[in-house]
Amino acid sequence: MSTSVEPVKPMREFKAGALAVRIHESSELMARDAAATAHAHVREALSRQKTAAVILASASSQVRFLEVLVGLPGIDWSRLVLFHMDEYLGMSADHPASFRRFMRERVEAIVHPGAFHYIDGDASEPLKECGRYARLLGTHPIDLCCLGIGENGHIAFNDPPVADFADPSLVKLVKLDEVCRQQQVGEGCFPTLAAVPQYAFTLTIPALCSARKMVCVVPEKRKAQAVRGALSGPVTTVCPASILREQGHCALFLDEDSASLV
Repeated sequence: MSTSVEPVKPMREFKAGALAVRIHESSELMARDAAATAHAHVREALSRQKTAAVILASASSQVRFLEVLVGLPGIDWSRLVLFHMDEYLGMSADHPASFRRFMRERVEAIVHPGAFHYIDGDASEPLKECGRYARLLGTHPIDLCCLGIGENGHIAFNDPPVADFADPSLVKLVKLDEVCRQQQVGEGCFPTLAAVPQYAFTLTIPALCSARKMVCVVPEKRKAQAVRGALSGPVTTVCPASILREQGHCALFLDEDSASLV
């Protein structure tokens, strides 16, 4: 029996620069199409090599995509090495808003990958933690990066004030801008803006884009402005996600709401 998964036909598709864009009428169809695409990339990598390395994003926008992906047949997760792309500085792994906890509960506990390497948000020496995680990334060429786009156009925690398309680092500490922090409140991760940490660890834009394949999943109307900036504005760190237009190995998955201004 075949364990391949058929992609879901989009209602509309086009290229924005080198970037493939697939628009669906619902977030459910979008999640299923993105998961089928990610599934195919992982299976292709595992057909060529003993293990595959994947970067995953922790955000409410990724929940349904991840639910579908971990439920699909045909992937030997014991052959996968997983990474996540950001974590709040000073946050324990058991905090309700911790991205490590998000990944443990939604991915690791379900599929039991060969390894899941986490950023230690409450490491006693944060700069050394950046170096440790960067070295891990450097020993595992990334086969797939699954990401989203923030309301301010960020990818991972590369907000406009700190984004760098030619960043020499793989992992760095950044100060989060207020739009990004307010998004975390809006998504229910924190009760108030004051409760949101001001600093975080993030994989840099070159680290994300170094993956052989990229799958970007962006539902909801609150992302529509950022999507428009990414697809039709100048390629600039004012909208960090605009760099995706130069990534021919990336596919962007939208629903009708997130694509409403495109």
